[in-house]
Amino acid sequence: RGTELFYAVEEPGSVLARLFLKAHRPFAIDVVNRGGERLLRIERPFRFYSHTAQIFDRYGTLVGTLDRHFSIPRRLYSVLSANGSKLFDLFGPLLHPWTFEIHENGTQRGMIQKKWSGLAKEAFTDADNFGVTFPPDWPVEKKTLALGAVFLIDFVHFEDGWVRWYD
Repeated sequence: RGTELFYAVEEPGSVLARLFLKAHRPFAIDVVNRGGERLLRIERPFRFYSHTAQIFDRYGTLVGTLDRHFSIPRRLYSVLSANGSKLFDLFGPLLHPWTFEIHENGTQRGMIQKKWSGLAKEAFTDADNFGVTFPPDWPVEKKTLALGAVFLIDFVHFEDGWVRWYD
């Protein structure tokens, strides 16, 4: 079992949005350390079809954007810098629904994986555990975006307690 380093705090939103929009609802999530200090913020506007999120640092400066591409049968995201240049892709293989590979210039550089939390937690709560691996020499910008990607992936693919391929 890994060490819990961060906690996610979602700003309260509309109950109706949560009920009817589900994975499409807008959200704002602060990622805080164990001392309660904000490290990054993920904001997702309402989009009827496409999925995107912006990642901000602790000072409110845009770090980058995550954009999901419509693709059958795979799950594909582009991760862009604040100026819009592509930094890396996230690719969800068909036969590994809880895994997203981090690809940079065509080479796998890391992974985001949803971890099994136990039957009770998986069945009766919205809480999920994820593991993120990336090169230790990556710049803070890329590490921040990889961590922020976890939350968009969770909303889009795992929000309802089962794996969602197309949305």
